[in-house]
Amino acid sequence: MSAIRVLLVDDQPLFRRGVRMLIDSQPDLTVVGEAGDGGEAVVVADEALPDVVLMDIRMPHADGIAGTAGILRSATEAGRTPPRVIVLTTFDLDDAALRAIRAGASGFLLKDAEPEFLLAAIRAVHGGHAVVAPGAISDLLAHVGAAPDARRAHSPADLSAARDAALPSLSKREREIFTAVAEGLSNAEIAAREFVAEATVKSHVGRILAKLGLRDRVQVVLYAHDHGLLPRR
Repeated sequence: MSAIRVLLVDDQPLFRRGVRMLIDSQPDLTVVGEAGDGGEAVVVADEALPDVVLMDIRMPHADGIAGTAGILRSATEAGRTPPRVIVLTTFDLDDAALRAIRAGASGFLLKDAEPEFLLAAIRAVHGGHAVVAPGAISDLLAHVGAAPDARRAHSPADLSAARDAALPSLSKREREIFTAVAEGLSNAEIAAREFVAEATVKSHVGRILAKLGLRDRVQVVLYAHDHGLLPRR
């Protein structure tokens, strides 16, 4: 099995050096390139073809949001599978991190995350999962759930009608699973709540993502927010 190829993007060489040593110490991970800003990251990504990009958000010249959008756009235009992007931030819930996720990142981590969690995050996004810093998922849900009242459903009946209108390609069961994912539940938690096998939930989630053209679970949350499918808080 080939090693997961990682690109490091940060304007601080010392930070890149430390992370590179950590990643290269793992037999299943390897750093294939480095960049000091978002613009350079697009060029390096086209040459190095990473599987996963660790992207700092705040950098001079071109920031991590521009870098994320550029890398994914360039890969798509070239007919390649885009790499997964994890944005790195120093704030627990950063508006810039949320914008990077909208630009295509698969999640964000705090720069002071434990080394073991960073390594696990790289492996997780490579496996198709979204990653959010520990303790930040509820904050992210609350943040993206702040939709205008005019677009927010006000009752269970309203929510059900809104889901039927916004999710016509999904079956009734898939809409239920969609709602649980949008609420931030894991596959195991959904399986327990719905009294089904975890493998069944995983299959449902895969079909939901494919039907809606979404990349991962964080994108489900954003889709729910943008279509007024999150309950009032």
